[in-house]
Amino acid sequence: MALRGILSKLKTGLKKTHDRITDPLVRLVTGRRVDQDALDELEATFLLADMGVETTDRLLGVIRETYNEEGRVEMTRLVERLEAELVGELSEDASPLNVAPQPPTVILVVGVNGTGKTTTIAKLGKMMVDDGKRVLFAACDTFRAAAIEQLAIWADRVGADLVKHQHGADPAAVAFDAAEAGLARGTDSVMIDTAGRLHTKVNLMEEIKKIQRTLAKKIADAPHETLLVLDATTGQNALQQARLFNDALGLTGLVLTKLDGTAKGGIVVSIQREFHIPVKFIGVGEGFDDLQRFVPAEFARALLE
Repeated sequence: MALRGILSKLKTGLKKTHDRITDPLVRLVTGRRVDQDALDELEATFLLADMGVETTDRLLGVIRETYNEEGRVEMTRLVERLEAELVGELSEDASPLNVAPQPPTVILVVGVNGTGKTTTIAKLGKMMVDDGKRVLFAACDTFRAAAIEQLAIWADRVGADLVKHQHGADPAAVAFDAAEAGLARGTDSVMIDTAGRLHTKVNLMEEIKKIQRTLAKKIADAPHETLLVLDATTGQNALQQARLFNDALGLTGLVLTKLDGTAKGGIVVSIQREFHIPVKFIGVGEGFDDLQRFVPAEFARALLE
């Protein structure tokens, strides 16, 4: 997709957060001076957008500094400096998707139910298929009703291979067979769907750890990615999920979905700043093309311009 189209989709998907942030910025610029009331309003705005306390303080510092240096400031100049601050923060931990030295690359996808985990696998799989890659899905969520059937439908639509067992089977056994099939078929990527029951249940984490150990026995250094899918509309609850999954599994990347449904898009900044785990993809809509690689400069631009 062309850069213009990507930015357009991002701006549309982030519109709620964009409007929440830019409206008080416009009032600040047109108000001719920075007083405490204006700064208090902006502080509340950034916090309500889930930017986090530290990022909020840094952004307010940029605003004060800009006005102290330049006096009356044009909106474009202020936005430019705020963008630069955000890009600096978000770029510290940015990294592309890990790729195994020898295929297949194994991607373990985790998250609680309702975050969009299975549809994220489908969208990411389609992205790879469109790039000419051969992809295999592993239906390791063997407990949730219809989970296997749902992934099978997505595999058929996307053009991915599928490895599945019966409902109630051992998820680690499915993962082992998927890794074996990926090696035998010359697959470029094996994507592992997992159960997503409540993240407070220890047995869920133990099941996923077992999957990790099983994959490593079959393919060196697998899984090469452990991606946590988070629903951006849950705000601060997403932070707690990230903490628990990372402590248990050692995450390598994050996927933030449903950013189009919230004015709290700043959660992307909060999570990456707190955990130093790169956000690798963001979801800004329901369509296949609405899952996008996370590029800090494009995100900051869509958020503020």
